[in-house]
Amino acid sequence: MANAAEHSGANGHAGVIGGSGRLGAARLLLWALAGVLAVRQAAAVLRVPPGEWLSEFRLPSAFPGSLYDGGQFTATPFAGLVLKPFLGLAAPSLEVAWTSVTLLFVAAIGLVAARGLPDPVPRRTALLAAPVLVALMMVSLPVRAAASPGQTAVLPVLLVLLAVFRVPGERPAGFLVGLAAALQPALLLFAPLLWVTGRRPTARAAAVTFAAATALSWAALPRDSWTYWVHHLAGTGLGGAPDSLANQSVHGALLRLGLTGPVEILLYVALAGVIGWVGLRRAARYARDGQLLLAVAVTGCVAVAVAPTGWRHQLLWVLLAVAGKVGKRAADRPVWPVAVVLAMTLPADVLLPNLAALAPVRDNVLLLAALAAACAVPFLPRSSPYWREPVPTAYGRPAAARWSRVPLMPFWRRVLSRPNLLLELLLIRVGYSLYSHIRAAAPSSRSLAEGHGSQIHAVEQALGIDIERAVNHAVVNTPWLEKFFNFYYTSFHFVVPLTILAVLYWRRPGDYRWARASLGLATVLALIGFWLYPLAPPRLMPGLGFIDTVHGPQDLANPQYGAMTAISNQYAAMPSLHFGWSLWCGIVIIMLAPKGWQKLLGALHPLITVCAIVATANHWVLDAVGGAAVVSAGFGLVYVLSGPRGAVLPAGLSVPRPREPERVGAVSRTRA
Repeated sequence: MANAAEHSGANGHAGVIGGSGRLGAARLLLWALAGVLAVRQAAAVLRVPPGEWLSEFRLPSAFPGSLYDGGQFTATPFAGLVLKPFLGLAAPSLEVAWTSVTLLFVAAIGLVAARGLPDPVPRRTALLAAPVLVALMMVSLPVRAAASPGQTAVLPVLLVLLAVFRVPGERPAGFLVGLAAALQPALLLFAPLLWVTGRRPTARAAAVTFAAATALSWAALPRDSWTYWVHHLAGTGLGGAPDSLANQSVHGALLRLGLTGPVEILLYVALAGVIGWVGLRRAARYARDGQLLLAVAVTGCVAVAVAPTGWRHQLLWVLLAVAGKVGKRAADRPVWPVAVVLAMTLPADVLLPNLAALAPVRDNVLLLAALAAACAVPFLPRSSPYWREPVPTAYGRPAAARWSRVPLMPFWRRVLSRPNLLLELLLIRVGYSLYSHIRAAAPSSRSLAEGHGSQIHAVEQALGIDIERAVNHAVVNTPWLEKFFNFYYTSFHFVVPLTILAVLYWRRPGDYRWARASLGLATVLALIGFWLYPLAPPRLMPGLGFIDTVHGPQDLANPQYGAMTAISNQYAAMPSLHFGWSLWCGIVIIMLAPKGWQKLLGALHPLITVCAIVATANHWVLDAVGGAAVVSAGFGLVYVLSGPRGAVLPAGLSVPRPREPERVGAVSRTRA
């Protein structure tokens, strides 16, 4: 495990930083974005009233008082010794200083981690890695939690990274690791990693420093040390219930599953031993392979997972695990980084549906990400032939621009190979969740929506197409037809588009990308419509006599329109995505289906859907026109920006096949 002087010397990849041209401009923009996100995070924290700041430190105001009397302080007694002097500062000064220093530590972590990437590093990666990592950390769940008063989780990460990559001496590096462990005891696992990778003086110094800091806290705060180390078993139960969602450790997950008592303790100890053994072995292997940053990240993930309490703000290690490369194909490389970024930045209910069967996964997303990094993800060794040259992605022949003033997007190349399934599922799930949240957040003023409904009704009367009430009442008077349209309206909206995407993904991957892009663009355009023109559907228009066949009678004097109000914006009606998505399905089936009866079914689907949305009083006729407009615009934008659908291979080019690994010699280790 190379130290700082050995790893990032004058000949290392860090010397390329400071480029010019487009990369330099991109780097400046990314640093500006990181700065904006830092200011946003600081503003969120500084909104806490100064009078509440000291209480949020969760420390007693008087120094002789016990750290743990209130049961809210979660850090070690040594951390309490470090933090107590800050209570003498004025609240506003402490508020600004604490937030600023925390965010500066985050920026320092990004800089040090970017310098720790294994050689050889492409110039673009060397230039952009630091600002990208800092920006991601600023929006990550751990940093958003760690910026709160009294949280010290960012500092141990920085101390370990400095010890591994920047401090040249063995004993000074061990001193920093020992301090990190004194603040977060599970990080003492870095001592075995240092030992097995040949840095034994550093490991000894880390152990001695941890022991000295702990002994100092026992001498200064014996009662608190007894409470923390003996009564609460290294802090278990402090700061909240051990089974709360904030505790993303194996112990917390077992408690949430309903296990208690000796059975849970024995299972926890066994699992912690297995995770520690597997994770440290993997970390040592990556360290010997020259992937020091990955080794550090894996060890940090192990430490948080096996600790009795692994709070959310301590899981920054998972984000550093994006340094590892996974997958032989170039198309597979983004899967692991995207999965980590999504898990570390989005709430769990965005990643997974709110279903009871998924609760064990949804409640432990961060823990599962840490366990995957520590024990499961097959990171490539640097000796792999795919480390530097993965199997390339096949692209179609470049298409000519449709109009000279609207160039094709240079990054929107027509990919012919099948995309990674896991990545597609992640993006589809997150995309739909964001769509649902944005739709629910669109303006929902009742008076405005009803005013727009009156406008639409008046336009339809002028055009002679106000058929909604007649159709609605005719269907209500025909029970079997009412049941059919209710079933069609509630059942086929999601099933048919997802089925088409699944078939295209499996059978026609090139067309899958074209269809997916057009559907996504149409949906984005529809969201704009929801925001600009909130519209009451016929069933929510008072005085017009419509009957809601799907949701039942509505009390139009009460703005709460049944159970659907809690999960969906009832005024997001223009354009109708019920009809728009069905029209997209019909167009795709008609264009791609090989048989006539399949094309006929594709044509019938939007026709039945438009009848269903009108018959159930969920949409106006003009809503369907709006849905057709956004779908046409989606197909048109894809055509303009990426060329025609019929992508073909250039002459003499075939889709690359995965090659057999070649016997190669070990690549050069980290530059000494």
